[in-house]
Amino acid sequence: MYNENAYALGANRSCIRDLFEYGRSRAAVVGPENVYDYSLGNPSIPAPKAVEQAIRDILEDTDSLLIHGYTSAVGDAALRQAIADDLNARYAAGVEAEDLFIGCGAAPELTAVFRALTVPGAEILAIAPYFPEYKPFVEEAGAAFRVVPADVPGFQIRLEAVEEMLTENTAAIIVNSPNNPSGTVYTAQTLKALAELLGRKSREYGHPIYIVSDEPYRELAYDGVQVPFLPLIYPNTVVCYSYSKSLSLPGERIGYIYVPKAAQDSKALYAAIAGAARAMGHVCAPSLLQKVVARCAHLRPDLHSYDRNRKALYEELTAMGYEMAKPDGAFYLFIKAPGGDANAFSERAKQKDLLLVPGDGFGCPGYFRICYCVSYAMIQKSLPVFRELIAEYM
Repeated sequence: MYNENAYALGANRSCIRDLFEYGRSRAAVVGPENVYDYSLGNPSIPAPKAVEQAIRDILEDTDSLLIHGYTSAVGDAALRQAIADDLNARYAAGVEAEDLFIGCGAAPELTAVFRALTVPGAEILAIAPYFPEYKPFVEEAGAAFRVVPADVPGFQIRLEAVEEMLTENTAAIIVNSPNNPSGTVYTAQTLKALAELLGRKSREYGHPIYIVSDEPYRELAYDGVQVPFLPLIYPNTVVCYSYSKSLSLPGERIGYIYVPKAAQDSKALYAAIAGAARAMGHVCAPSLLQKVVARCAHLRPDLHSYDRNRKALYEELTAMGYEMAKPDGAFYLFIKAPGGDANAFSERAKQKDLLLVPGDGFGCPGYFRICYCVSYAMIQKSLPVFRELIAEYM
């Protein structure tokens, strides 16, 4: 006896993970240098040296019982204060340590927030294109998952489509900016218009419609583009943040949830999030990593390598005839599939050991995603394959 829904999720891996595993198997046959794997958003720049030094220092100067023992369920006090200080230095946001819940990375943070917001009949909206795991996260929380159609070709937000989809059952809308998979940064103008719409509808329905702001790519923005801090635009925002990308620590699973005091029912909502995390066993994030981030919360990534990759791929692929919005953030390109069928295009690319993720799982058929957090040498070596592929369609 087992849960059929859980079985379906476990037996059918995401397309991203399938491609990644396929790439590993092909690398064993043809050599890793001959597989052009753009499937997985695994940071390719190392963690800042200060992070590694902090780990060494903590191991040398801290009692091992404190390093490896439990922290408070909601997170270590020093870490929560360090994060609050960093956010206030950057945004003058009025964050207090008690507004923060330390999580084991963005995934359990999001699932805790979705469970905290789910009441009978609740609906949670996502804006296409969106990270595919939002759907199982929301549905396992017990809410209905509804998708706002993509704003092509620029991938901002179709506000008229959002308004059409809002109902009295809408509990929240997920905002992911910089966006995975498009690399788009939603403009302050777009977000202010969204905030006005949600505020108006919240008053109409008699309950808040929250924004759940998924922010693992907040620090990854280029060409001077500023990523707005959503709680300053819309107080009913819950922030889910991960240090996976900003500090290149995806395997360490550390981040935080921020519930602003200005959010409606903020104390009750924070307690509900803590309770949901408790119910799922997602409390007491790794103690060592909490101590590390407490010393390193102020650090920012060196984006030179990502930016070079972004520019090289965008310029070369658009010159070949590929169509895409120029990404302002994250480390993804979301490209219109020649021929219109992204799955067929991805399969054809796969035969050439070029691994591209079809956009269907992102709620945007006809596009494919590439992750450019890879080596510059791999990009250069893969360009003839991209050229060969599009020539076959032309």
